[in-house]
Amino acid sequence: MSERSGRTTDTAAPLDRAAAVDAVDAVDSATEAFVAHRNLLFTVAYEMLGSAADAEDVLQETWLRWAGVDLDTVREERAFLVRIVTRQALDRLRTLSRRRESYVGPWLPEPLLTTPDVAEDVELADSVSMAMLLVLETLAPTERAVFVLREVFDLDYDEIAEAVGKSQAAVRQIAHRARAHVAARRPRGMASPAETRAALQAFQRAVETGDLQSLLDILAPDVVALSDGGGIKHALLRPIVGVGQVARLLAVGWWRRDADRSAEPVQINGGPGLLVRIDGEIDGVLAMRLENGYVTGVYHVRNPEKLSHVERETAVSR
Repeated sequence: MSERSGRTTDTAAPLDRAAAVDAVDAVDSATEAFVAHRNLLFTVAYEMLGSAADAEDVLQETWLRWAGVDLDTVREERAFLVRIVTRQALDRLRTLSRRRESYVGPWLPEPLLTTPDVAEDVELADSVSMAMLLVLETLAPTERAVFVLREVFDLDYDEIAEAVGKSQAAVRQIAHRARAHVAARRPRGMASPAETRAALQAFQRAVETGDLQSLLDILAPDVVALSDGGGIKHALLRPIVGVGQVARLLAVGWWRRDADRSAEPVQINGGPGLLVRIDGEIDGVLAMRLENGYVTGVYHVRNPEKLSHVERETAVSR
């Protein structure tokens, strides 16, 4: 306060306003960066977890941590965000692994209704496919994170080392081990778009009509069928293997003739699938794995807790 005038001089207010403006600008910059990489971050989390719902939760946690970061200290926003999402996903993955031990029946990944452009990116489509996600389930959490970050998103070893809290030498060893593990189990002989459409149409006709011979013609000899009801909906409690058993199951088991059931051809996790409705309500998803023109895997998800991401398309990216 000035002794001559008897009035206070408010110098704090302009400083407060300037600080507020800077804070708003920082939030805007953080938001812009997060939104720009959101699809990538979701894809990283989803491939690590196999669950869209958990991936969304991880994105929320990632945003909360990202919003508190001093952006002036960040050299590469993409790498920094991937590091945050990886650490959050790893923490959640360890918890989920324990929960899945008590899961009722076979566990299948949460299906995504994907955009048409996903199938055009063969590597991306393969990485988010139901078959690949099941292979990734056989890896330890850190192995899964290293494999996803290196093989799918092509991160450098030093970036991966920071994300998983390991040395570069350790990460290289983990990557080599995970790569060999996945190579021995991953699907082979990717189908062309034309083969995929033809196989899906033939599969749909055969299932809807209960044509056993047509199913025998389209299914591979060692085809595997899995279904996931989560203990909520009726589903298989164990895998069914072999063309004869799977064909009979599809012909008489999964398609009740007394139900007002319809099937819509859709793209599920970058591959062919059918969105199944009963009385107009979504009842489940049939996703297929194709190799050399034959159906080698059928994945039937009926667990209602896993069907929220088949009502609208989900964007995934690398």
